[in-house]
Amino acid sequence: MTTIPISKRLQTIAAYCPAGARVADIGSDHALLSAYLLLNNIASHVILGELNEGPYQAACRQINGLATRDRAQVRKGDGLAVLSPGEVDVICIAGMGGQLIVSILQAGRHKLPGVKRLVLQPNVGEELVRRWLYENGWQLIDETILEEDGIIYEILVAEPGEPSVPYEGQDRMTTELFRIGPVLWQKKPAILAQKWEREKTKWESIQKQIESSARTEAAEKLMHIQADLDWMNEVIACLQTDKP
Repeated sequence: MTTIPISKRLQTIAAYCPAGARVADIGSDHALLSAYLLLNNIASHVILGELNEGPYQAACRQINGLATRDRAQVRKGDGLAVLSPGEVDVICIAGMGGQLIVSILQAGRHKLPGVKRLVLQPNVGEELVRRWLYENGWQLIDETILEEDGIIYEILVAEPGEPSVPYEGQDRMTTELFRIGPVLWQKKPAILAQKWEREKTKWESIQKQIESSARTEAAEKLMHIQADLDWMNEVIACLQTDKP
């Protein structure tokens, strides 16, 4: 095998891995990212971590088919448990919920000293990931948002540093920027407004469902949802009119 096609999402993640880095690919999704990093001589070495037997075997097959397989190791284990301290420079965790990514980082935080970069792509719950990074000494150095096959993805890149830096001097509270993304708010790409338009549509649908129910707790829920919808409308208006 001399080349491998990967998605735009994985290509973007790969672009955040510095040349020559030792990379951990946690939850490797059939090892596509790792294979791409090796075949394009981006990573000097890759450690792939898989928890379940099926994905572990799929990753083994993918890596064993590479001429560069001597620069990769597939390990079976839970999260960062597959790593030894100081073994990698970059950790990539992609395609999971934000809560799961946070639990992986929290459980494996003793493996993080010496890691120079985290590249994280939560499918949902980006706010939880940003909050964990902020509270644990990781500074967001970049954020990317992209759409592929009708799905919007956010990619968060963090390095050890001063977590408050990207949140300073902004016209939004830190708690709001956990939701939006401090770097994305600075960049204000058009797709960010699209994301929040979709989020608003989803919650408007939920609002209608609750309104049609007779549950006693409906009034309080509707009040919270309406407040959130008002916030989303204001954020969308700012994104559409206040572009850099």
